[in-house]
Amino acid sequence: MKVTTEKNEKVANMIFTTIYPLYLNRLEKNGRTKEELNQVIEWLTGFNNKELETLLEEKVTFRTFFQKATIHPNAHLIKGVVCGYRIEEIEDEFYTYKQCRRMEKLIDELAKGRKMEKILREEKK
Repeated sequence: MKVTTEKNEKVANMIFTTIYPLYLNRLEKNGRTKEELNQVIEWLTGFNNKELETLLEEKVTFRTFFQKATIHPNAHLIKGVVCGYRIEEIEDEFYTYKQCRRMEKLIDELAKGRKMEKILREEKK
């Protein structure tokens, strides 16, 4: 599927604070923890627990969330399909949408029981 400007804007304007508990609930149902969720988010965005809590309290949008983030240099290694969209085929102009799908892919892998070492991608040497 192709991302549209409308789709990108819809996701960009969503409030991160309303989605975070849904991520956490899904993970806890699968035996994972808030600490693991925050670890995955920190790997992708660079936000430590204190910074993440501040962003949650501020009720930032996904756009602001990813604008403030320092995306991990290995984020390009996150590949696959999320919600019918192949991450590596999402055009760079839809930056927020692409980062959101990358984060969701990591959360999916965590929920499915994948080992943290595999989720937090490293370049092959």
